Amino acid sequence: MEVVHRSVKTNGMDMHVAEQGSGPLVLFIHGFPELWFSWRHQMDFMARHGYRAVAPDLRGYGDTEAPALPHTSYTVFHIVGDLIGLLDALGQDQVFVVGHDWGAIIAWHLCLFRPDRVRALVNLSVPYHPRSPLHKPVESWTRAFGDGFYVTQFQEPGKAEMAFARYDTLTVIKKILLSNTSDLLAAPLGKEIIDILEAPSSLPSWITEEELQYYASKFQKSGFTGPLNYYRALDLNWELMAPLQGAKINVPTKFIVGNKDFGFEAYRTRDYVLGSTFKEYVPNLEVVIIDGHHFIQQEKAEQVNDEILSFFKTY
Repeated sequence: MEVVHRSVKTNGMDMHVAEQGSGPLVLFIHGFPELWFSWRHQMDFMARHGYRAVAPDLRGYGDTEAPALPHTSYTVFHIVGDLIGLLDALGQDQVFVVGHDWGAIIAWHLCLFRPDRVRALVNLSVPYHPRSPLHKPVESWTRAFGDGFYVTQFQEPGKAEMAFARYDTLTVIKKILLSNTSDLLAAPLGKEIIDILEAPSSLPSWITEEELQYYASKFQKSGFTGPLNYYRALDLNWELMAPLQGAKINVPTKFIVGNKDFGFEAYRTRDYVLGSTFKEYVPNLEVVIIDGHHFIQQEKAEQVNDEILSFFKTY
């Protein structure tokens, strides 16, 4: 079943969208540093099981426009607005949603802002964290993990881009997508996070050199500023989200995470996702922990596919 590509006008910009199959629509939202292509296994699987799979390149990624504006144009309100515009353009009132990494963060906020548009949600790797009433996130993380923490390092405009530019784009993609670290992502003094990540000497079985080249070709063209602006807007998101303090996500949700995901133990993610607070804010929640790392939908595609299908079939 062929993947069809087109451009959709939404929220004042052109968004690249990949589609496959027909039936109830499943919206796939990718993370960093990824593209629609990260969902290639899930799209094909869901299309073969009677669903219409739709995966855009998010704002600033791939073949979607990257507004030549600062990080203030990359808040969760902008990104969710892009997706609502996409659903409107596709004539869809309510859809299934799957998110990973930053895509999971966007999906959580889509469910907060417009639960009427989401039939059920499967999110991967990044759980929902309620807004702290007192502390901005970057400030809190820097205090907890130091100036070498990757989110802190991404804050200064241009700095991470310069660090990435010391390597060819394919190497940058390999260093991030193929990282097997389960530790805290923090660099020692005088180092950048991209310096301490290692590109493996041989590829894992779940990805090919050609697939990595596809990622690299798109980031070579678009650069990394748009994607990094999502991190730079974190504190602004915190300010803008104040009216939704304490809000809960009531959409039926399955959360999937790999037991070797970076920081799964170091950030105490395991304790959080199995504890009471996560379920307090996402009451209709099922948690699944599988054997794998961060880019779980590519590494363990068959298992993730089965988890998505079994959940959506009940709705």
